[in-house]
Amino acid sequence: MKRNTFRLVLASPLLLSCAAASSQTSPSNCQPLETRAANAPSQRPAFASQTRACAAPRSAAVKVTVLATGLVKPWAVEPLPDGTLLVTEKPGRMRIVSASGQVGAPLAGLPAVDARGQGGLLDVALSPSFASDRTVYWSYSEPRSGGNGTSVAKGVLSADRTRLEQVSVILRTSPTYDGDKHFGSRLAFGPDGMLYVTTGERSDRATRPQAQQADSHLGKILRIRPDGSVPPDNPFVGRAGFRPEIWTLGQRNVQAAAFDPKGGLWVVEMGTRGGDELNYIEKGKNYGWPLIAYGEEYSGLAIGEGATSREGLTQPVYYWDPVIAPSGAQWYTGDAFPAWKGNLFVGGMKDKKLVRLVIEGQRVVGEEWLLTERGKRIRDVRQDAAGALFIVTDEEDGELWKITPGS
Repeated sequence: MKRNTFRLVLASPLLLSCAAASSQTSPSNCQPLETRAANAPSQRPAFASQTRACAAPRSAAVKVTVLATGLVKPWAVEPLPDGTLLVTEKPGRMRIVSASGQVGAPLAGLPAVDARGQGGLLDVALSPSFASDRTVYWSYSEPRSGGNGTSVAKGVLSADRTRLEQVSVILRTSPTYDGDKHFGSRLAFGPDGMLYVTTGERSDRATRPQAQQADSHLGKILRIRPDGSVPPDNPFVGRAGFRPEIWTLGQRNVQAAAFDPKGGLWVVEMGTRGGDELNYIEKGKNYGWPLIAYGEEYSGLAIGEGATSREGLTQPVYYWDPVIAPSGAQWYTGDAFPAWKGNLFVGGMKDKKLVRLVIEGQRVVGEEWLLTERGKRIRDVRQDAAGALFIVTDEEDGELWKITPGS
């Protein structure tokens, strides 16, 4: 364990002139942060501000405290009510880290994971009634006969906080597939008390079409009760051939999901070369993958027929080309950073930065890149009750940071 403190002042004069927080902001009166060539330069956004948003004002000074180092590929961080933090490590460990940065031993009781490639122990979320039931939920790539798949389990944190008890698997996505990519997977409890689970389409050409298939959980957002049962108001309940857990379809690999202060669900999903997407999620909608997409294949060829829009398929609110490789998202609702209230934070792994998005309605009107000087792949970002942000970095020697106001 290592604890270091850094102060990063972000209140310097703007390098790019833009009043992005204003409702008057538009691409005609400011410059975007992103100036690199797009991977698919011939593509055009469906509407103004769908990509390359204006630079948001740098309005906050921050202090970065490195609470802990030596974490192995940490995937998620979840603040606990007492100020400690749950952290998952991809090889299959979940730990409690104290507010001062002391890293606890791995919790006992977790099932085995298949940690090859992008698999392993993934997200963690607390029960909405954690204060009384001490229940923890997590997602992971489960080893199975014939391959693996994204599963969700729950367990009760023991009184001495050394193990998870009464562990049960409440969701096993289907079909099983022998691969090591695109498991998703974020967990988010909605204001309706339901658990929303994001999945990936497992990446390979053989499985990619399943994002559009009604009988597959792959490439979907799923909605279940806390016990794993299906809510009767899910959009496809009772429809022949549909998995009843499906809430939306047409997703590629969603590793960020967060509810806004008004109760709306937003997800950020990974594209190929270009085409990372921010989507506002609405019941029963189809978000297009792989029938429509921005960006291009890793080979440089067009994705499918090269279409970016099609009738009946939902456009992203925003997209990045080149990509940021998004993972983890948090709507900021705290008081510690008044200038950030109502903004969406997204972790960026490829470009090693924390992205702040200023959003009005369902349009991105400003973008800021934070923590770029640290050169770390940001895997997850979460807020605690006091308004601090916590970040874990996707590294073999991963770190846990605390972000608080600086001077």
